[in-house]
Amino acid sequence: MQGIDVSKHQGAIDWTKVKKDEQGIKFAMIRVGYGHSYNNPCVVDPWFKANIEGALAVGIDVGVYIYNYAKSPEAAITEAQFVLEQIAPYAGKIMYPISCDIEDKSLKRFNKPELTAIVDAFCTTIEQAGYYAAIYAGNDWLARMDMNVLAKYDLWLADWRKNPSKKYSYGILQYTNKGSADGVYSARLDMDIAYKDYPAIIKNAGLNVYGEKDPLEVKNGKLKAEIRELKESLEYEQRENERLGGIIQKVRDVVA
Repeated sequence: MQGIDVSKHQGAIDWTKVKKDEQGIKFAMIRVGYGHSYNNPCVVDPWFKANIEGALAVGIDVGVYIYNYAKSPEAAITEAQFVLEQIAPYAGKIMYPISCDIEDKSLKRFNKPELTAIVDAFCTTIEQAGYYAAIYAGNDWLARMDMNVLAKYDLWLADWRKNPSKKYSYGILQYTNKGSADGVYSARLDMDIAYKDYPAIIKNAGLNVYGEKDPLEVKNGKLKAEIRELKESLEYEQRENERLGGIIQKVRDVVA
């Protein structure tokens, strides 16, 4: 499957034109935002909402990623929870992985066990919430992590060479950062190929909240049940009042 990945750097995107692009773009990995940098809170990408809703509206499948800054497993969990909060409105509609983006130079200070623990904490949190987790990284960053430990997660590999690395097993390959597509007007665009049928995998496994009832539908169902119970209670009280009223009237007739 041919895909693209986008963030605020692409600016406004005409997703209808992307859908019609002759390359046959089937999916888009969309940046949710920035991670937990230093003491700053996570930040939503200003184009996240427009991108995910625009892509879904024209029938392009989506996955999401966050640019990670986490300096500890605890901070990585915070980043993962932030992502889960942002994608909650699109529950059941995300058919590609939820990925952490490991490439910021500030992460180079960590040794292999430390960086591995950070990435593992993020992906574990995503999986525990019922979503499909993945790691985005280039070959140099993968060498900084223990991939034996992280092999349980899917890999989105960034390798722009003519002959990409075969050292790692990956589900998505970002093969260039100099692509283009109709409807995307930035100078550069990341292009991807998915080698797995993620929509089928996710649907069959019931991941990414697929197949579960919409949260609003569940809430409405609960309200309807509460209203029904209240109505039944009022009807019961009305019948009891009528019954008691009849008894009181009979007593009055006897007394009279």
